[in-house]
Amino acid sequence: MYKSHHPLSAWNFETYLLSERGTETEAREATTMDLQLWHSAAALSGIAAIGLGAYGAFGFKPEDPTYKEVWLTASLYHLVHTAALLAAPIAKHPTLFGGLLAAGILAFSGTYYAVAFLEDRKYLKLALFGGFVFIAAWGSLLF
Repeated sequence: MYKSHHPLSAWNFETYLLSERGTETEAREATTMDLQLWHSAAALSGIAAIGLGAYGAFGFKPEDPTYKEVWLTASLYHLVHTAALLAAPIAKHPTLFGGLLAAGILAFSGTYYAVAFLEDRKYLKLALFGGFVFIAAWGSLLF
């Protein structure tokens, strides 16, 4: 059987956890906590994404109809990256990947929601930052 020597491979995962987190019990508890943290974050973000998406589809009536498209873009990116947040516990660096996704959702989608709701594009520079944070999150999976 192939045995990877990468510190986070399945073959060496228990040794890695023990070296990083102390006893076997502490390692299991920390892993369970990481899993629960990212699943809870994804659940809350998913609830918000569905709620905000439904509001955008059925309740949001901006004076300028182009802002409805902005809202729907925010909703799409919010939902897609929320689904990706479910994979954070299995990433090599779960806190980095999950944290960047969460920050990207807040910065990108949050800014787009605000721009659409306020019908004011002056806040769009923060959305650009959020886009780069999304790129960094996906890039973090390479390392």
